Amino acid sequence: MTHHDRPASLVLTGGHVHTVDRSHPTAEAVAVRGERIIAVGTAADVASMIGPRTRVVSLAGRLLIPGFQDAHIHPISGGIDRTQCDVRDARGRDAVLATIRAYAKSHPAEPWIVGSGWSMADFEHGTPRREDLDAVTDRPAYLPNRDGHSAWVNTRALELAGIDRDTPDPEAGRIERDPDGTPTGALHEGATDLVERLVPAPGPDEMLAGLRFGQAYLHSLGITAWQDAIVRPTDHATYRRAAEQGWLTARVEAAMWWDRDRDEDQTEELVERSRTGSVGRLRSNSVKLMQDGVLETFTGGMLDPYLDASGRPTANRGIDFIDPDALPRFVSRIDAAGLQPHFHAIGDRAVRTCLDAVAAARRANGHTDTRPHIAHIQVIHPDDVPRFAELDVTANAQPLWACHDGQMDDLTIPFLGPERATWQYPFRSLLRAGAHLAMGSDWSVSTPNPLEEIEVAVERVHPEKRGQAEPFLPTEALTLEQSIAAFTLGSAFVNHLDTETGSIEVGKLADLTVIDRDLFAAGAGPIADGRVIATFVGGEAVFEDPSLG
Repeated sequence: MTHHDRPASLVLTGGHVHTVDRSHPTAEAVAVRGERIIAVGTAADVASMIGPRTRVVSLAGRLLIPGFQDAHIHPISGGIDRTQCDVRDARGRDAVLATIRAYAKSHPAEPWIVGSGWSMADFEHGTPRREDLDAVTDRPAYLPNRDGHSAWVNTRALELAGIDRDTPDPEAGRIERDPDGTPTGALHEGATDLVERLVPAPGPDEMLAGLRFGQAYLHSLGITAWQDAIVRPTDHATYRRAAEQGWLTARVEAAMWWDRDRDEDQTEELVERSRTGSVGRLRSNSVKLMQDGVLETFTGGMLDPYLDASGRPTANRGIDFIDPDALPRFVSRIDAAGLQPHFHAIGDRAVRTCLDAVAAARRANGHTDTRPHIAHIQVIHPDDVPRFAELDVTANAQPLWACHDGQMDDLTIPFLGPERATWQYPFRSLLRAGAHLAMGSDWSVSTPNPLEEIEVAVERVHPEKRGQAEPFLPTEALTLEQSIAAFTLGSAFVNHLDTETGSIEVGKLADLTVIDRDLFAAGAGPIADGRVIATFVGGEAVFEDPSLG
């Protein structure tokens, strides 16, 4: 049967098609029938496929790329955050407090003030105090910061949790204290649980509404698929409901949370959850292993100690959440079960520990196709850069963080020292060494807008600081082409979707994103000034701006 017998359902023509397909890197038109791409070529090539009912979109010189895929993100909690006391857009301590005060006033019936999104750079030494919160609400308050590794609480919340100067630090966390031992109102890592367990948890309908918001928002940014980096049973149930109700339009890989208080006996449960957790576009074949904390609170796992404020070595090398002696055994079991290890590692010791665990799994199981990946990779010891390719471990980068900002300049570089500070976010070195590179946002930690993240990957300067800040380690910058590849085919590889998506090729699913300008053209302006104007999943528009035409 020829193409003429069955016309295309959708044709996008007259633009710059950046295919991420090495054998045919560019084209000007794409034809789609049903869910799949049936032609990639010139406008003339697809003209014969246009029938009376074909939707024809004139790209008018705009850019068409494969749909973005976010390899590390939290869309349910990201959506819920927007309905709570969201201080993400407040700049500076006073603005943050004013936002909380206004929220408390407009939500008089809520027993707790729950919110998130404050930035460490807005507070002295990176830690806000309980007295500030006491001044804006007398109800108990619990506000994780934007990276989720610390929480700010008021005196009422500390009292309800029974935390005072005699409360010992939990094993995997730290209570920030004044010199006399009195808690200041900042809790780090595992210490957040002491208060969080008292906070009313969102119910199933609230979680479903969070996902609905999150999905619509991500589609509006050109994202067609993602890997959810923490999927506990309640999150799993939320995704399953969405898929069963028929409105989960994104392709989702669920990374099931590895409970670090348990042993490898949990593998069987994860295998069972994986088996029952695939509905519609939802797949559940990944396991999230959290290895360390973050550098700003000195909980990221480092090979050598952190420095103090005067540049002298301390005794602190950060935290191992999972026993490094047990991790190789756990990872070998996960890998042997056919599940993907998805690691969180920020410090160079944590990165090495994760690579060592994959090396053990490779020795035990041979080379499987589970596609392990390490997310965040903030500090990588130079000796470990080549090991990503050698062990076939994907580097899962959150590129927005690779820039000079308050968190980097005031809370990170001074405590790493000049040499280690240059080992951060070595994206180009990883690619040069042959590593797979995937990209994600970690939303709601930071923006999920891939164009902002790609601008930082290319320029190593935050879009808000264009022309003001020095590029951060510019020798590690990527090209626009490399960055788009990482955010499409690179993440599709991690999601085991690369044979079906991630590039614009005949036979693949029509997961496509239209950007309002050709970012590759001279005079296109800064990358993050580009706007997504349409997103298609399987040939269906899941987001459309009126300007698409």
